[in-house]
Amino acid sequence: MTDARASGRPPLAVVVLAAGEGKRMRSKLHKVLHEAAGAPLLRHILAAVAPLNPSRTVVVVGFSGETVRERFEGAGVTFVTQDFATGYGTGHALRESRKGLEGFSGNVLVLNGDGPLLRSETLAALVALLGGGPGMALLTCVTDDPTGLGRIVRGAKGELDAIVEEKDATPEQRAIHEINPGVYLFDDDVFRRATELRNDNAAGEYYITDLPRGYLADGLRVRTLLADERELLGVNDRRQLAVAERLLRERYVDAWLKAGVTMLDPATTYLDGTVELAADVVLEQGVALRGSTRVGEGARVGAYSVLTDADVPAGASVPPHTVRTGRDW
Repeated sequence: MTDARASGRPPLAVVVLAAGEGKRMRSKLHKVLHEAAGAPLLRHILAAVAPLNPSRTVVVVGFSGETVRERFEGAGVTFVTQDFATGYGTGHALRESRKGLEGFSGNVLVLNGDGPLLRSETLAALVALLGGGPGMALLTCVTDDPTGLGRIVRGAKGELDAIVEEKDATPEQRAIHEINPGVYLFDDDVFRRATELRNDNAAGEYYITDLPRGYLADGLRVRTLLADERELLGVNDRRQLAVAERLLRERYVDAWLKAGVTMLDPATTYLDGTVELAADVVLEQGVALRGSTRVGEGARVGAYSVLTDADVPAGASVPPHTVRTGRDW
């Protein structure tokens, strides 16, 4: 993708919010370290933003933050630990992220660390929507069940009027089905505005969702981009993790089918996103390919085989029920 300098847009920083406890996962493992389709949730986020060529990427951690730091050591990101002694909430986490952006000036893309289904193309469209002008932009989506999510309140002309958290919403606002999934793009004035956030709400937290009100009050447009609900799924419990797993694997299977791979039963074929397949590969039913497995042109992998970090030569025929780990063949 075109970088900011070539497009005339400001430099871009990415802030990933990953400081929550993730209690609904009922796990000692940090939520963003739970895996979907062979990779931690945070890895999917970092892969989605990489094509945007951000100048910096900051991950805000809190509870069990050291385990996240250890897992992603060397990943080219800056970690900031949220100081809960000075406040709670997404708005406070955004303030804290500035510690990792010393000397940076440009637009700031903010998203959650538990959204593994975001596509680079959607994020690029959001960046293009704001361009180099003042203001902010955000993704929205429409869902059948908006329970627990912030509602998008629009004015008479259809423009964004406010984002209202469910705890603070009126009955009429709770009936709205357009919701805020938590993906924002701000101009370089965002940190000044974040210092003005107040926590006089039902939760006693600083909300990032209060920022649009300030932009609008100053006569600046808040742009919105409607996205596919399936792409904006947040993983808050094991059921949602299972849904993310299924959707990611369906995405990988579909991409390889379009690339010229034959699958006798796509519904029972399991592929990690790091797998590489050549043209005219045939995968029989129940095949699982994991890690950095590579399958050469014209090779056939027999039914119910499980290959991890394997290298299958071109033209090879892997017998059914083969279980193999490693490059040696």
